[in-house]
Amino acid sequence: MSLKVYNTLTRQKEEFKSITPGLVGMYVCGPTVSGESHLGHARPYITFDIVYRYLQYLGYKVRYVRNITDAGHFEEEGREAEDKISKKAVLEKLEPMELVQKYTNLFHWAMKQFNTIEPSIEPTATGHIVEQIVMIEKIIKDGYAYEANGSVYFNVEKYNTDFSKKGLPYGMLSGRVLDDQLDTTRDLDNQEEKRNKQDFALWKKAPPEHIMRWASPWGEGFPGWHIECSAMSSKYLGDQFDIHGGGMDLQFPHHECEIAQSAVCNDKMAARYWIHNNMITINGKKMGKSYNNVIKLTELFSGNHPALEQAYSPMTVRFFILQTHYRSTLDFGNEALQAAEKGLRRLWEAHEALQKMNLAECQFDKESTDKELDAKVLTLLSQFEEFMDDDLNTAKVLANMFEIVPVINSIKDKHILPSALQRETFNQIQLKMKLFVEDIFGLKSELQGDYTKLEGVLQVLIELRKQAKSKKDYVTSDTIRKQLMELGIALKDEKDGNISYSFV
Repeated sequence: MSLKVYNTLTRQKEEFKSITPGLVGMYVCGPTVSGESHLGHARPYITFDIVYRYLQYLGYKVRYVRNITDAGHFEEEGREAEDKISKKAVLEKLEPMELVQKYTNLFHWAMKQFNTIEPSIEPTATGHIVEQIVMIEKIIKDGYAYEANGSVYFNVEKYNTDFSKKGLPYGMLSGRVLDDQLDTTRDLDNQEEKRNKQDFALWKKAPPEHIMRWASPWGEGFPGWHIECSAMSSKYLGDQFDIHGGGMDLQFPHHECEIAQSAVCNDKMAARYWIHNNMITINGKKMGKSYNNVIKLTELFSGNHPALEQAYSPMTVRFFILQTHYRSTLDFGNEALQAAEKGLRRLWEAHEALQKMNLAECQFDKESTDKELDAKVLTLLSQFEEFMDDDLNTAKVLANMFEIVPVINSIKDKHILPSALQRETFNQIQLKMKLFVEDIFGLKSELQGDYTKLEGVLQVLIELRKQAKSKKDYVTSDTIRKQLMELGIALKDEKDGNISYSFV
């Protein structure tokens, strides 16, 4: 199979073919750094990290561009415009760009905890004011934008009249009809400046209290939210690129406005494939300030939030996200997260045990091969790529991994011999599990450098228990076993006199 992805633009799965063979350009809308990253940031950036990793696995050279929104005006049309950076900077008694740097650093720290690969380019909105102004000037020159009292607005009705004939109508991505949008548009400040309610801001005149402001042909002001992504994506990926990604909540108005702006400037669709991850809920409710359930990533990792029963590690969260297809809704409930924590531990223990198995010490012969088991394992392994090629279905790949885990554990526990499988099959399990668990799914040991120390401590306790048993000091022996079990570490007395352990 070749890779197929669900294209929001056409509402169907399509075979992925890059514009330039062997090369992929991918743009993903980045975070607004007016505050600390929250749970809503986890899903899109882990999702598109998987897209990035899998495209590289398929042999593509990928230019992954993910922006940082650090200009003053972030609110989409449909909400009252406000300078979130300036407002937060005053509250925290910081310079606006000092605050931006603080939260950009926190975002990068969180992405590192999730083990996401850094994008190829990470442009900032404030670093591309000139490009945004040039783009706005072009849109005005072509007759699709107008100035009003120092602000500039995109003329949606005129655009739709002309570009519908070119197959690029406003609303084509979200499926919204222009007349319906008029009925649902809220009354906001400065609506009288617009020719039509659905027109959106390309540039806003800065009021006296607005801290972040730049000189422009229309006076001092700041760019609208939508124009920044059009300017940066076209600068680094060209007039048309392969993939534009983001959360489903960005389809309208953000991505819809991007399409219109870029169509005027470049006379073509900005991206060929539009990929959107679905939304998250928390204990069945939409995440929002009104529900008091906005969970910051630092709170998630520490457990310091009323909605959380415990702390959840970055790898548990990453694993939890991969358990559900990216286009399905995902509910972050304590019960589900705790189940994911146990599932990840089970998978990782089997994965580590598998990688430690030495093929050179195994005796393989055709007579001892369990042909049915061997065929089953080979089928499960072959489906890894098949499921990923079918719109990046990480959930199905994980399901197959958990069918392989009992086989690994049976070999580890010596219930079956390695020779139950062919040497080539055994070799494939090791290679493919490592490839998908670590390189494509980006999972890693939670303990990292501390693992060796922990293992050393466990070996000391195991040796003390051995000595206690040899002296018939069963009270001490049982105490060590019982207390380790309370900590989630099970000891097992093997037939050869050795003691093994596992996390439960």
